[in-house]
Amino acid sequence: MAKKLRIGVVGLGIGRHHIKGYREHESADVVAICDIDQDRLNAAGKESGISKKYRDIEKMLAKEKLDVVSICTPNVSHAPLTIQALEAGCHVLCEKPMAMNTEEAELMCRKAGEKKRRLMIDFSFRFSPMSQALKAQVDSGILGEIYFARTVWHRRAGVPGRDWFHEKAMSGGGPLIDLGVHRIDLALWLMGYPEPKTVLGSSYDYLARPMARQQGKYYDCEDMATGFVQFANGQSMAIEASWMAMRPENEFMVTRLYGTKGGLVQRNLDATYNFEAMLFTSEGDFCFEKKLAVAQKPVPSAMAHFIDCIIKDIPHDADGSQGVKVMKILDGIYRSAETGKAVEFK
Repeated sequence: MAKKLRIGVVGLGIGRHHIKGYREHESADVVAICDIDQDRLNAAGKESGISKKYRDIEKMLAKEKLDVVSICTPNVSHAPLTIQALEAGCHVLCEKPMAMNTEEAELMCRKAGEKKRRLMIDFSFRFSPMSQALKAQVDSGILGEIYFARTVWHRRAGVPGRDWFHEKAMSGGGPLIDLGVHRIDLALWLMGYPEPKTVLGSSYDYLARPMARQQGKYYDCEDMATGFVQFANGQSMAIEASWMAMRPENEFMVTRLYGTKGGLVQRNLDATYNFEAMLFTSEGDFCFEKKLAVAQKPVPSAMAHFIDCIIKDIPHDADGSQGVKVMKILDGIYRSAETGKAVEFK
């Protein structure tokens, strides 16, 4: 049996999910946790049975000789804490979004290369039986050449309760960088991760800002954003994300791909993230549709996948370079929305 990798988790909100994910793998040992909130730190330690608790990542890195670190903190600290962990010689799994902007994301990738350490982004929507089955179908060539995608996440009333999500200086933006990042990655992954060339975007704050004022809260992000991306290979993609939208569903998620031989759709059926997927093809004068029946065999979590790839010394999914492409698109939409002009990447 391979030696167990020593793991530390920083940020114990979504970080608790990371602890559970790592425990799927026999070669993972979460030995330390870190959070600046003492109550949350104590609660997570009791819940997980982890006794080594820190409020300072520097002390944790110095004392624990870690192999892997998960960064699960507010977005503003993703880049500095990731770089700190890479400097300490650790592989890093960073929560989405990768960073606050493309420049930070590129710096993270450069540091990982310099230190010869792995950097993975937790694009968790890839790691489900349905998403993995869809990817296998697309890779088989059933859609032919994919030329267009539309990817969406709307909420009827879903502004996060934690205030830092609403503060651009802490989050980098609103629903686009919070929700849209997942649907953008899923579509890009299915499309083969093409290189973005041009982005046009719009953003709106008509609903959330008045609500925040009434509640006496600070709010300086969009509550809805839309974008259109053209890729260097000729593909294109439309994007929509909102925390507040006048629609019947409390949660509405859909990703559609159109190809020269067929199309697909993945959409949620309810607010509990219960999804269905359909494939559409044609032959002669006949059109066919097939509901994808997915065998519920276990799919490794992003954390277990990361550990497995480190142990086996094989490439891991969702690497930093893909995170940079997502950040380019997010940055482009926000910049285009602000200037009213399309953004071109060189």
